[in-house]
Amino acid sequence: MKIFKKIGLMILSVGFILSVSAQPKISAAVPFQPTNESFKQYQYPEWFRDAKFGIWSHWGPQAVPRQGDWYAKKMYQNQAWDWGKNAFSDKPDEHYTYHVAHYGHPSKFGYKDIIPLWKAERWNPEKLIALYKKAGAKYFVSMGTHHDNFFLWNSKIHKWNAVNMGPKKDVVGLWQKAAKKEGLRFGVSEHLGASYTWFQASRGADKTGPMAGVPYDGNDEQYADLYHKKAAADDTGWLTKDPENQKDWLAKITELIDLYHPDLLYSDSPMPFGDIGRTMVAHLYNQNITKNGEKPQTVYTCKQVSYGMWVQDVERGALDSISPFPWQTDTSIGDWYYRTGQKYMTGTEVIQMLVDIVSKNGNLLLNVVQTPEGDLEPDVLNILNEIAAWIPANGEAIYGTRPWKAYGEGPSMKKQEKGTWGGVKDVRPYESTDIRFTTKGEKLYAFCMGKPTDNIQITSLGKNSKLNGKTVASVKRLGSKEKLIWKQESDALVINKPTRLPDWQVVTFEVEFKK
Repeated sequence: MKIFKKIGLMILSVGFILSVSAQPKISAAVPFQPTNESFKQYQYPEWFRDAKFGIWSHWGPQAVPRQGDWYAKKMYQNQAWDWGKNAFSDKPDEHYTYHVAHYGHPSKFGYKDIIPLWKAERWNPEKLIALYKKAGAKYFVSMGTHHDNFFLWNSKIHKWNAVNMGPKKDVVGLWQKAAKKEGLRFGVSEHLGASYTWFQASRGADKTGPMAGVPYDGNDEQYADLYHKKAAADDTGWLTKDPENQKDWLAKITELIDLYHPDLLYSDSPMPFGDIGRTMVAHLYNQNITKNGEKPQTVYTCKQVSYGMWVQDVERGALDSISPFPWQTDTSIGDWYYRTGQKYMTGTEVIQMLVDIVSKNGNLLLNVVQTPEGDLEPDVLNILNEIAAWIPANGEAIYGTRPWKAYGEGPSMKKQEKGTWGGVKDVRPYESTDIRFTTKGEKLYAFCMGKPTDNIQITSLGKNSKLNGKTVASVKRLGSKEKLIWKQESDALVINKPTRLPDWQVVTFEVEFKK
């Protein structure tokens, strides 16, 4: 047995050497060097600034048990983590309890055994991408790898991937092909940086109960290429501080970039690992220049203030004001992975979120929850259909727009609460007196975030407003030919409530000014 373990460790060592050899070498001749100073020359691609709305497939083997996010970690938590107390409780996590009841103890049936159960047998990327395009998405993002260290691309340096196992398909490649067919920009997300510490739960053992002390399957070194090597006792942060792991991350994300040349790459963290992360970002930008022969058209987004060097991402929230730099919200209509009986956002809530984000110079990246089999539930289809009904009439006030002098007005401005993952939480519910603004050329768009119940008063557009200073020439409602009655008074632009209002809640007005 010891001989086999030594052979396994030798194979892991050879694999690590091969992966390290795949790291990019930054030539002095290329424009971007791995330094913040060099990144300051980055210019945001117009396609991203204009796109405003992307859809994300946050999908993989963790959907199989139908228990939601973080299953690969929580199935090993004999003691649940109490976020309120920031400590382990004396009770098992509900995912652990579910796993033991349905699959067996994680010493015998671990996450490695969940992976083959993911077949994606009803997944039709062409049909889904066409649906997302109809719903207004201008870019699409595929999961590349989550914290479970399972790759959805055709990796040559990591055997735990969707071509070798599970669906036996290049999920990233097939998504990309479908996106290109529909004219959508294509991105991938990587959550690998956190995996090295996140997945250490698989190397534990029960603290209590009849199986106390029995090691989980992650302790078996023949699976160390999935569960990672044992971390040092003090290596417990979101991102590993182990230099060997950091180099491994760089090699694998470099492979992802070089195979697919994505228009967007998302990291579920701040930019990882200092100089190593900067090496990756420089390579992402430079390979795109080499491919396109012009300034980079690719976007890197991570959970860190950008200062113009990349796109800042805010999870499950938004910025509280207009940012001078384009940014992105990533969120989901429900749980991140499929969960039986979960409650979804409504289409109206998605539209309201999109408008608020765009008014602040941001983009919305929305996860549309797929079943383990790869299709969408009827409730999810209804959400997309609601958005698709709103977009044709109102899309001109979204796509290609830029922020105005203020992002909005109304009661919601005073309701912004700090978000759990940065930024501020979504405002729910909005009132009809809540207004958001965007602008394009000489036109200003004003969104009523709730269907008007009375005359609309926009104080920012009054004659004496410090923000405006222009005389209104015309007002119309997008999607309607009705001639509106309106008057620009000293303290507000007053628009009489239209006699005909649409089925949707968010109503958009186009305002033009005298020259």
